[in-house]
Amino acid sequence: MSNYTLDYLDQLESESIHIMREVAGQFERPALLFSGGKDSIVLVHLALKAFRPGKFPFPLVHIDTGHNFQEALDYRDKLANTIGEKLIVRYVGDTIKTKNLTEPKGKFASRNALQTYTLLDTVEEFQFDACIGGARRDEEKARAKERIFSVRDEFGQWNPKLQRPELWNIYNGKIDKGENVRVFPISNWTELDIWNYIRRENIALPSIYFAHEREVLEFEGQYVAMSEFIQLEANDTISVKKVRYRTVGDMTCTAAVESDASSIEDIINEIIATKTSERGETRIDDKVSEAAMEDRKKNGYF
Repeated sequence: MSNYTLDYLDQLESESIHIMREVAGQFERPALLFSGGKDSIVLVHLALKAFRPGKFPFPLVHIDTGHNFQEALDYRDKLANTIGEKLIVRYVGDTIKTKNLTEPKGKFASRNALQTYTLLDTVEEFQFDACIGGARRDEEKARAKERIFSVRDEFGQWNPKLQRPELWNIYNGKIDKGENVRVFPISNWTELDIWNYIRRENIALPSIYFAHEREVLEFEGQYVAMSEFIQLEANDTISVKKVRYRTVGDMTCTAAVESDASSIEDIINEIIATKTSERGETRIDDKVSEAAMEDRKKNGYF
């Protein structure tokens, strides 16, 4: 009789793989939302463990705002090609044109909210009934309200007051016509768990996650990467800083943190020492209001 017991990373991995297989078993047209960020990279790694040597029972899907970091896009394309899985990319810029949407204005004109239109159009185009995402409950308080199987109505909207119980790892994927489910296999993971798992599994990441020199705009104590999408003002301070990114969103709404962390071990030590959440420190768009993320999610956001 074996005395072997699972450590906490084994337990998290096992739960996530179970959820992935539940998606494959319960839904006809699932998709995995993949941006080239660390959480979605971990999702792909988990999918490889769940379904290899077979093919994934879903395509990888990226909703590209046009404001992404090139390092993440390059990694996205390289990984999809390496593992030989289908990658579907749809562009927010195309949605703006076809739906005649108003392009956001201002200093940091993020297209983040407009991603919802493109995502919902993509769900309708391919008739996806489940979309796997990399949200974690420690990221932001609205995401902490989500179930692992989170039902969206026929308009793609989320009602946080109408969620299903999830007892004993039993997930109910029953939906009516037109509805779909957002599935979050790493809901019970933290940022530190993600990095410990990346270290254990030796998962390659885009270079943007490690310390590098970058030209940044200093704004309200944050460092925003210089790009053509930022509207500069006369009194703006531009400098070259050694930074890294804790999360990779749009260049217009994601701030870097000053860092010398050049290895995963260094990053883990930084995370242990920090008192600020990943999104709380680096996501400008979450600071628009107290309910910024929840409002976007109610309208169909990831």
